[in-house]
Amino acid sequence: MEQEKYAIGLDIGTTKIVVMIGRRNEYGKIEILGIGKAKSLGVHRGVVNNITQTIQSIQQAVQEAENDSGKKITEVVVGIAGQHIRSLQHSDYITRPNSDEVIDEADVDRLCNQVYKLVMLPGEEIIHVLPQEYKLDGQSEIKEPIGMYGGRLEANFHVVVGQVSSIRNIGRCVKSSGLELGGITLEPLASANAVLSQEEKEAGVALIDIGGGTTDLAIFKDGIIRHTAVIPFGGNVITEDIKEGCSIIEKQAELLKIKFGSAWPGENKDNEIVSIPGLRGREPKEITLKNLSKIIHARAVEIIEQVYMEVKNYGHEEQKKKLIAGIVLTGGGSQLKHLKQLVEYITGMDTRIGYPNEHLAGDSDPEVASPVYATAVGLVMNALDRREKAIIEEEEEAERENIQQPQEPTNEPETVSRPKKERKSFLEKWSDRVKDFLDNAE
Repeated sequence: MEQEKYAIGLDIGTTKIVVMIGRRNEYGKIEILGIGKAKSLGVHRGVVNNITQTIQSIQQAVQEAENDSGKKITEVVVGIAGQHIRSLQHSDYITRPNSDEVIDEADVDRLCNQVYKLVMLPGEEIIHVLPQEYKLDGQSEIKEPIGMYGGRLEANFHVVVGQVSSIRNIGRCVKSSGLELGGITLEPLASANAVLSQEEKEAGVALIDIGGGTTDLAIFKDGIIRHTAVIPFGGNVITEDIKEGCSIIEKQAELLKIKFGSAWPGENKDNEIVSIPGLRGREPKEITLKNLSKIIHARAVEIIEQVYMEVKNYGHEEQKKKLIAGIVLTGGGSQLKHLKQLVEYITGMDTRIGYPNEHLAGDSDPEVASPVYATAVGLVMNALDRREKAIIEEEEEAERENIQQPQEPTNEPETVSRPKKERKSFLEKWSDRVKDFLDNAE
């Protein structure tokens, strides 16, 4: 039974790979039992570009998490991001043959599966089909059509698309590391689950997760995901700029950024100088903090403007789509000094830094509640949800078999318990499809 209680998230990032083990305590909060991280070498801008190195890093992180928690890791839920992810809006409808019956799960499934058949560009695969609102015989803004009467069921969908080869490579890395792939989730969705409150999702909010190689965006309004995007640069390009601009090595640039960096140049005096030891036998370099923050500022502005453009594409400027809760920044890049002020200045929207402590147990290690682990915490939550659903379904299956043995099978129990059994989330269905897909590819 012990195995049932905990679940594992695997965040394959550009700068680091994190394996996190968690379980739900009696209050429904999440306890993190162990965490392992390794430097990520085989990933560029969220996409695996060196399988061998990525496998090594995953194994190293798994080893560390196992030692930390004393638990064995077999199955993981993995996050997917990267510059190949794009999303589109699509609406579709089905006509029901019998409008005297109420709409059930099967109708909604039929509608969603129809969207999966959309013709994509060669080499692309639909990752998520997320229904937004339904329309029933012309009556709009229906959140949950199940149980209603109607002939024509329509819905608007948010469709997330990714590259088949990139998805396959991630599956390959996980399998070759000796792990089972329990499911795949879009990373901005995972971070959003860990960081945002339900009120924010209702009011309208943009979650910006600034990672090393990519910046992920997820927009919610009225409690529904409205827009997702992955912008192909993050904190690493800032480090890269410092490296070039100051002619120093990457390690020093990263340290400079973390220790002295600021996204707001007006803040530093002209005479504040940092001295950096030169390479072997060379003179040390002197860098003014003002110059350093000018370099950072220029690149930070570029990242924020790109993200803000996506927010505008979603339609934030229309009264009905206004994001009242503003922006939440998370991910390692959100820890850059004065970034919050810069974001507020450029977008004119309220901004806060998002810590993934929304669902964590009170006595969690403060390290885990850092924005750096937002995606990992979200993936653990996702893994736990899947696990709990699977257990409920198994119990219902067993119950149904018991009901059917002693008496003549009547329709009653079947119909009573059916919707629950069938209610698989779109994510799970997709994961099953990806699993088949990967197994066939082997």
